[in-house]
Formats: sequence, structure tokens, C-alpha cells
Amino acid sequence: MKMTNQLRKTVAGLICITAASMPQLFAQAVKQEKPNFKIQHKVDVTGIKNQARTGTCWSFATSSFLESEAIRMGKGQHDISEMYFVRHNYPRKADHYVRMQGKANFGQGSLSHDVITAAALHGIVPEEIYNGLNYGKDFHDHGQLFSLLKGMLDGVLESKGKALDPKWKEAYEAVLDTYLGKIPESFEYQGKTYSPQSYAKEVIGFDAGNYIELTSFANYPLYQPCVLEVPDNWANGIFYNVTVDELEEVMDNALKNGFSIAWDGDVSEKAFSHGKGMAIVPEKEVKGEDGKIDLVASIPEKVIDQEMRQETFDNFTTTDDHLMHVVGSMVDDNGVKFYLTKNSWGDSNELGGYLYMSKSYVRLKTVGILVHKDAIPKRIKDKLNIK
Repeated sequence: MKMTNQLRKTVAGLICITAASMPQLFAQAVKQEKPNFKIQHKVDVTGIKNQARTGTCWSFATSSFLESEAIRMGKGQHDISEMYFVRHNYPRKADHYVRMQGKANFGQGSLSHDVITAAALHGIVPEEIYNGLNYGKDFHDHGQLFSLLKGMLDGVLESKGKALDPKWKEAYEAVLDTYLGKIPESFEYQGKTYSPQSYAKEVIGFDAGNYIELTSFANYPLYQPCVLEVPDNWANGIFYNVTVDELEEVMDNALKNGFSIAWDGDVSEKAFSHGKGMAIVPEKEVKGEDGKIDLVASIPEKVIDQEMRQETFDNFTTTDDHLMHVVGSMVDDNGVKFYLTKNSWGDSNELGGYLYMSKSYVRLKTVGILVHKDAIPKRIKDKLNIK
């Protein structure tokens, strides 16, 4: 059966939700011995969180990234509210959807730049001030909230040929306030009073101008800014296009110099296992006794070049499924490079919520990354004309 474009978007958006809410599906019963890993570089991080039954991996990954940024800048360890960014994202997304008369993507997903934009416009607040759990549960669950929001917008758009009643925005905001909570104008934190803007600047050290998104696809001009054509880029965020070798170089340079990476990519491969904490691109799949891929036995991996990467992007076997936080690099017994990656599906897997993505997996399945501009090597910054 041929999959429609809309169905593709729905499936891609649901991967983030379904996998997060049902981590047991990724667990494998058969224990296997992992290689020994030697850590090369690792940044300071905050604790593992769980996005639970939501499609908000973009906010969890980028909030974790900003938390590590605060530590790197000597600002200390702080727990940032992911739902604060979600709360501010929904009105922007709704306005876009209505202005496009429903001919735009409206889902739970977004990308890292949507967190940066929200923080630039509205500041940042701590988790203890705004946890977004205003609906009687102790875990995040946006199924009903999203259905209400989407239904409301589609109802507004049914009045074609008539002037839109601007009251829809008030009703929409009221639903968000009911489920996520009202946005604080000021709050007490560690004995001081802050606004979201002053907290972002003084406590977190946030500066939106420091962050750059990169991608690597042949259908865009090299070393030029481009609008990455993936469903969750509803805001038409700008990415700089580099070669896959340079994308890898940026990631390695970032980690070597104490910076981390907000990572967006595909997690739909059979050789991606959150339960086992590994993601590889096997040259030949070796099945275990349980009939599933034995990740360790399936190494060695394919060597990934630009052409292979482009092919999977063009045929939709690489899509923007999920965002995570890359916080370190390591090598196994055979010198194969892996990236230590912090997920947002809780701490129930074999690595306490982390996973190892191989070099080949990252080269093939990365859709885009967000980094501090100082993490980019000078020769690449010069090509991109980034100061």
C-alpha cells in the first residue's frame, strides 16, 4: 500500500510519542555482552527526564542542551521547564496553521530552533515554577490536549467565506492555560525574584544569537542557509548546509571543546534500540535467538557517504522522527566511534536513559543539529560566513 504524504507525517510525528510512552516495546529479553567503551569526551549534564505520552522530544532535547550550556558557562546546574516552551509554541503554531488555512503541519512536533525562538521572545523558567501538569496526572500526557486544540482550529477554519471571529484565540489560550497552567510573569527562585526574561539572561546565560543549526543534504546549495523541508519545520527555520564529513567534524569539535549538540534524526531503524541503548547501521544483520537483531554481533557497519545519506532522505527512510541530546563521544574495542546520547524516554533502559549511536548511524540518520556557533571549526564558519 502506498503511503500518502499526510500519513507519512502522522507516522513520523507518532514515533516520538509512541516510543516514549511504551519503552517496553524497545526492550529486548535476550542479554548480550556489549563492547568495552572508552570515553573520549563528555560534557556535564542534568538528570534524565521522561516526555511520556507527548510529542515534545524537541523541547526536552533542547532544554537539556541549554541546561548543559548553563553548566559550561559557569552558571551552575538548573532544571529548565520544557512545558514552558511547549506552552509558547502552540499559539505560534496555531496562528501559522490558521493563516495557511489548514494547509500546514499542525502536530505536537517541532525542532530545536522553536525552543530558541520561544526563549528569545518569552524567556525561560525553572521546572519547579512551571511543570505543565495542570490536569491531574504526575506524568506528561498531551493526547486530549492536542485533540482539543486541533479540533478547535479545524472548527475555526470551517467558516470559509466568512470573517474569522478573533475570539478563537482567547478560547485557544484558555485551553492551554487549563491543561498546562497560566504563564508566570514573575517568580521566586533561590531567594530572588525573576521574570522569565531575567532568569534566562542572568541565571541561564542565554543568548539566542549564539546558536546555529546545520544540516547536510545535496538538494540544498552547499555552505548556504536553507529551509529544511521536513514536516516539523513548520516555522521555516534556517539551517546551514555542509558536507556530511563537515557535519561529523562539527560534532567532534564541539564535544572536544566542551560543547554539546541538540540532535534531530531518524530512530525508525531496526538496529536502533533504546532498550539496549545502541543504534548502528549493520553491514549484515545478525539475528539473535529471539529473532531480533543482535546489535553487537551485527558490527561491522556500513561506511556512510553523502550519496547513501541523500538516498535515504529522498526515499523517506530517513525522516525527522526524534530529537535527543548528544553529550559525549567514545570508542569501542575496535576503535569504532560512538556518540553518547541522552534520551527523554525515562531511565528504564540498560544505560539509564542513555544510548550509544555509532558514527555510521549518525552520518546516515542525522537530519539536523543545533550547536553553539563557537563549537564550529573556524574554516567551516568561514565557509558559512558565520561570525
